Amino acid sequence: MNKAEIITEAVQKMTETYQVEELFCKKNGHSLPSREKIVDILEELRQAVFPGYFGRDNSGGIQQDYYVGYLLTRVHKQLKEQIEIALLYQEGSQEPERKKQIEAKASVICQSFIRTVPNIQKMLLKDVEAGFNGDPAAKSREEIIVSYPGLLAIYVYRVAHELYLSKVPFIPRIMTEYAHSCTGIDINPGASIGEYFFIDHGTGVVIGETTVIGNNVKLYQGVTLGALSTRSGQQLANVKRHPTIGNNVTIYSNSSVLGGETVIGENTIIAGNTFITASIPPNTKVSNKSPELIIKKPQTVEATSTWEI
Repeated sequence: MNKAEIITEAVQKMTETYQVEELFCKKNGHSLPSREKIVDILEELRQAVFPGYFGRDNSGGIQQDYYVGYLLTRVHKQLKEQIEIALLYQEGSQEPERKKQIEAKASVICQSFIRTVPNIQKMLLKDVEAGFNGDPAAKSREEIIVSYPGLLAIYVYRVAHELYLSKVPFIPRIMTEYAHSCTGIDINPGASIGEYFFIDHGTGVVIGETTVIGNNVKLYQGVTLGALSTRSGQQLANVKRHPTIGNNVTIYSNSSVLGGETVIGENTIIAGNTFITASIPPNTKVSNKSPELIIKKPQTVEATSTWEI
């Protein structure tokens, strides 16, 4: 077979799969939300939350209220469209009257979200403060805003969480998985996270859907706040599977805290490489026993020629 015949055969077989596989069939003609447009919404909203830090537009040359108003107007328009698409796809209805109801619902959700943006901004400014106070390597708060992956992941989470609370399908998870792909930090939009939250370094951090985190909590790279087991799959949906972390807790790198009944008391410090599946009382320090190190002195070997070193 030549190249054209091979491609033709592959196209025919794949087309047959498209016709029978439910995942590839549009629900009554409805499409899924656009990942690219959702990322654009996040980028434009970030320019409004931190004006002058991101994007090609410079807010310094125009009156700030007009600049932010312009951005929020664009965000409202694009987000409303994507919420409507997500709701229509989820329901799969083609009835004109139901479509109007969904359009109205999308408008209400979007307006409610825009009202939360000032509060999201205040929360993020507290997160910036937590990052600056918690990292001696930080040279300024501005540095944290423009460069820290932890803050990017927290920003996306705080936006996605509001939409999650409004029961918007698809979009919150698309947002947080975008942040995951950029930063290596996986925060489920369903998690509940308090004020002054800081993730240092960040890569490999996992925060599950039913995790509850208090105020002034600091996590290092590789921390997992996860479930004890997910073998039961969908039977565990809507069940508290992930831990509760109290106020003023620090969890160092590569530690795992697992289980929906696990509660880490306030003012607790958890050392690196620990594995916790039971509750820890407040004002506690938790660590593993240091492993025994075996250090061998290097052997001295005489070279037998000028080429052996």
